[in-house]
Amino acid sequence: MKIATYNVNGLRPRISQYGSLRKLLDSLDSDIICFQEIKLSRQELRADVVSADGYESFFSCTRSLVKGRTGYSGVVTFCKVQSAFSSNEVALPVDAEEGFTGVLENSRGFAATKHESLARAEGLEGFDRDELLKIDSEGRCIITDHGHFVLFNIYGPRAACDDAERVEFKLSFYKILQKRWEALMRKGRRIIVVGDFNIAPCSIDRCDAGPDFENNEFRSWFRSLLVESGGVFFDVFRAKHPERTEAYTCWSTNTGGEIFNFGSRIDHIITAGSCLHENVDMKDHNFFTCHVKDCDILTQFKRCKPGTMQSYKWKGGKNTKMEGSDHAPVFMSLNEISDIQQHNTPSLSTRYCPQVRGCQQTLVSMLSRRQSTDETKILDEEVKVQNSEICDKSLVFDSTAAKKKLKKGQSSQLSLKSFFHSSSTVNNDVKSTTAELSVNHTSNSVDGSETDIVKSNQCQPGECPSESDACNSSQTDASQSQSARLEWQRIQQMMQSSIPVCKGHGEQCVSRVVKKAGPTFGRRFYVCARAEGPASNPEANCGYFKWADSRSKRKQG
Repeated sequence: MKIATYNVNGLRPRISQYGSLRKLLDSLDSDIICFQEIKLSRQELRADVVSADGYESFFSCTRSLVKGRTGYSGVVTFCKVQSAFSSNEVALPVDAEEGFTGVLENSRGFAATKHESLARAEGLEGFDRDELLKIDSEGRCIITDHGHFVLFNIYGPRAACDDAERVEFKLSFYKILQKRWEALMRKGRRIIVVGDFNIAPCSIDRCDAGPDFENNEFRSWFRSLLVESGGVFFDVFRAKHPERTEAYTCWSTNTGGEIFNFGSRIDHIITAGSCLHENVDMKDHNFFTCHVKDCDILTQFKRCKPGTMQSYKWKGGKNTKMEGSDHAPVFMSLNEISDIQQHNTPSLSTRYCPQVRGCQQTLVSMLSRRQSTDETKILDEEVKVQNSEICDKSLVFDSTAAKKKLKKGQSSQLSLKSFFHSSSTVNNDVKSTTAELSVNHTSNSVDGSETDIVKSNQCQPGECPSESDACNSSQTDASQSQSARLEWQRIQQMMQSSIPVCKGHGEQCVSRVVKKAGPTFGRRFYVCARAEGPASNPEANCGYFKWADSRSKRKQG
């Protein structure tokens, strides 16, 4: 059996990258696949993003209405099964729950089913209902019970050290989560936790770890869970590869850290509990020792492999498109996992989600509406062609005028007539011109003479502009266009000359803007354009920094 965890940084982009949800899931070649940071709301759950043949899915989406948190985070667990009903497969859960506090109204929690062994977390008396709802409102956990073990798919909160509110939220999140684990283990359950913890536990797990790196309260908390610190969990990857360095799962999207593998290991798989063997009193018998065969990072999913891009080509990320997530998946393979009793898909499965079922039930009506729309478009095109045949030849095509009309709020499709306007020197009305053309066309069809048509296309005295006027107008337009080009070139040259060069490489820097709230918010600065990497590597970012101008500095003071 194989379990994989992957922060996809948006599920829709990853589906688009692979062509379909099924191809994305198959690429991970796992029985249980846990995604984090799917960035979907419940209203966006449609068949193309939740349903794939051979898989059952269980979602937790953000419910938060806080600015910046809507359509954010979210987790989903996909289970590869042969049958969704009357199955004895371990991959198909016997139960599922959204969140881990048990207070979400549609969580269909374990305590509400016959599987009473999965109780709500104990010791939450110090938390009121609103506080628990806040913890689970960001869509950061989905729990599935697979009989032999309970699987937690989590997306841990990110909290900057100077953001007191998010730090407090993160502390509460893990405090309550740990209580849930403890309650389950007291009942003899085995626990597997996978996901993006947003915690690099040790210095070996971070590219630029300083002397005080491990003193962080969240890193200390993570290490306290582990067996080597007196806890009950195994950090599966580190237990299998205790000395491996530069084993990272996440890289900065802004600094090009993947080019030099300059990242951190924040995506984890941890396990706790006894083994499945009958003689549980045997020394060194536990779930990790007896059943975990392998665990590793799937580096082939990285957007950029070391050596495939030169640092000087990074240029601050400008004109550099790297397709994929900024995380790499982590997998764990298990052995000696026997089948369980027959069971059906839990009610939390998205196969029962009204949004998904509703979308599937109205496909016929959608096709009918599309066919009706296509027929309407065909009729519109026929009318437009007929209108274009009677247009005066003195009318000239003007796309600029059409674009201006669009800007004024015309949302409906424009006809061909709207793309034409009369020459400024023509005084006759379009309708009268069209009528005149119709009469001439009739005359021509009767006696076969082309005289009337030729006359109708000739300008009357005083109506046609002289060639000298047209020439002067053309020269004026050309002169103005040339002046605009020269002015723009001058501005570009001035901007280029004002951009400093970095001290390490003598190359032009890239500009950035401070987006973090504080006294320097909104200030522009310049940094080395190369990708971030080890300070010992001369090809990496040299660390050059300069504020854009001193005036902003004086204003901040």
